[in-house]
Amino acid sequence: MSIITLQNMKFHAYHGCLDFEKRDGNTFLVSVEMKLDTYLAGITDNLEDTLNYQEVYDVVKREMEIPSNLIEHVARRILDALVKSFPQIESLKLKLTKLNPPLGGDVEGVSIELSATNNT
Repeated sequence: MSIITLQNMKFHAYHGCLDFEKRDGNTFLVSVEMKLDTYLAGITDNLEDTLNYQEVYDVVKREMEIPSNLIEHVARRILDALVKSFPQIESLKLKLTKLNPPLGGDVEGVSIELSATNNT
């Protein structure tokens, strides 16, 4: 069993409840840790025998482009889309961070972490 991680994919997106967040957007980081069998790819050196993480990135990017009020909603959409799109992923963890959230203080970021098991 192996773990493939796409770490801190950076997006400018329009998630938030406040008008200026919807208008101006903010910077978000997404990390995805995916557990899967990469044994065959380790032998064959063939992309077809493993997870194409360009395709994973494309799914995350597509979901990040859809505005939402809550990062909880965005994270759930990304997680569900990855589970549906990649049956070879046995389990995954996702972390979505909104940088510099408008909390009236110096806060580097606010994050949500979700995990799922692929039962397909």
